[in-house]
Amino acid sequence: MILFDRVTYRYPGVEAPILQDVSLAIREGEFVLVVGASGAGKSTLLRCLNGLVPHFYGGTLQGTVRVAGRDPVQAGPAAMSRLVGFVFQNPEAQFVVDTVEAELAFAMENHGLPQAAMRKRIEEVLDQLGIAHLRERRISTLSGGEKQRVAIAAVLTLQPQVLVLDEPTSQLDPQAAEEVLTALQKLNADLGLTVILSEHRLERVIQYADRLIYLPGAGRAPLQGAPQEVLEQIDLVPPLVQLGKALGWRPLPLTIKEARRLAEGLSLQAPPLPAAPPPVGEVEIAIEDLWYAYDGRPALRGVNLEIHRGECVALMGRNGSGKTTLLKHLVGLLQPGRGRVVVRGMDTRRVDMEALIRLVGYVPQNPDALLFADRVRDELAFTRANHGIADASRDEALLELLGLAAYADDYPRDLSVGERQRVALASVLVARPEIILLDEPTRGADYLQKRALARYLAAEREQGHTVILSTHDVELAAALADRVVILGDGQVVVDGPTREVMTHSLVFSTQVGRLFRDSRFLTVDDVLKGLV
Repeated sequence: MILFDRVTYRYPGVEAPILQDVSLAIREGEFVLVVGASGAGKSTLLRCLNGLVPHFYGGTLQGTVRVAGRDPVQAGPAAMSRLVGFVFQNPEAQFVVDTVEAELAFAMENHGLPQAAMRKRIEEVLDQLGIAHLRERRISTLSGGEKQRVAIAAVLTLQPQVLVLDEPTSQLDPQAAEEVLTALQKLNADLGLTVILSEHRLERVIQYADRLIYLPGAGRAPLQGAPQEVLEQIDLVPPLVQLGKALGWRPLPLTIKEARRLAEGLSLQAPPLPAAPPPVGEVEIAIEDLWYAYDGRPALRGVNLEIHRGECVALMGRNGSGKTTLLKHLVGLLQPGRGRVVVRGMDTRRVDMEALIRLVGYVPQNPDALLFADRVRDELAFTRANHGIADASRDEALLELLGLAAYADDYPRDLSVGERQRVALASVLVARPEIILLDEPTRGADYLQKRALARYLAAEREQGHTVILSTHDVELAAALADRVVILGDGQVVVDGPTREVMTHSLVFSTQVGRLFRDSRFLTVDDVLKGLV
């Protein structure tokens, strides 16, 4: 079905190739997972399949690419769209019209499909992805996860032979991610559709893959093979596999069911209690009876919440539950419809936003909202200038920590979504805000980068800074947060200590937590410390 023969590709103006001498073959009907560190070339490899590389991105492509016997370079993206359905890392990049149903019809209209066929296909994809209730919604009012599912549905309406997805679950809550991946597995198993996707959160998808392709970057050849075979050789592995490798389990478990059999004879005692977090201070943020609505649809409904100085709080919940809306109120980007938000004694309805942003650093889910400079290092310099910080000594250390040192002189918008997310993060953190608000901070980040970010935020908390993150990344929340607040339908559903909340959650729990069902064991480190 798909052949890469000695493919080398360079982006315009870049000396080193992002892909070098890549050869691989994918059979019809395979479910293939492409993995690798952020910036290793995963998205580039996928874009070769429909001709976006080099037609849209320019640059130089050498070697041969074939998809079902067709040459994407010769055919171009328009001709390949019936054969290859492509879902971008940022779903907003592929939307054309205003409403969900019109977006699903758009590609079919361009291909001249009859009205009856269009109606039938729209109904099918709405049901397959569980988004029938969004049919008449304006796309601009959808949450990030809802937009992702609409983008997948839009390409499925053309019934392609190959479905290519670039980090399709990066903005989805655990339950929504499972629903999407189950739908993809069904399409693969029942229709024989070839599915190729890239992903950083391997714990969500690894069990569905027939084959793993690992891109090591730096011009080295890909590793290919059965998931267990490849995972044995790489460091970027999900927690369950990390635990299996540490304990010598063979074959490496990919699911909780497989791991439970291997863990039956494990002798564990309560691990040493983690070091107590720094004592929290006075109330930093007070949210009182907060209501907010978009076009008459309630997004927050009577939220009451207190966050103390020095706490790290994870906001969790399904897509559309109100997490992002709540964060925006904390930095004054939205004004309450009813109720109030008080940040360190300042009522956000009355205080000047300049006063707030000198105290509060906010990194939105869409990093492009913060990026406008010509170079990555200029983004940091701009923030420092606005805050009156002349000392640039922390810039390089921060770029190094976030894996951006090699891109310091690059144009930010030429980077991948994950890299742009980290540039936005650096541009906010360089000002050393005392209250840090992060919306999906690990989107597009690999496991090593996530651990580095967790260490940095833990250090900020130890200095008395407050960290509030909206995240679907349960592993990050377990490693970092003192407290988890779960929102549902715009209300606080659960609020409590991280271990207590996660142990008793069917959805918002870690892989290790689901394996042992014990509040003492949420992370791999917990288990290794508890070995007898």
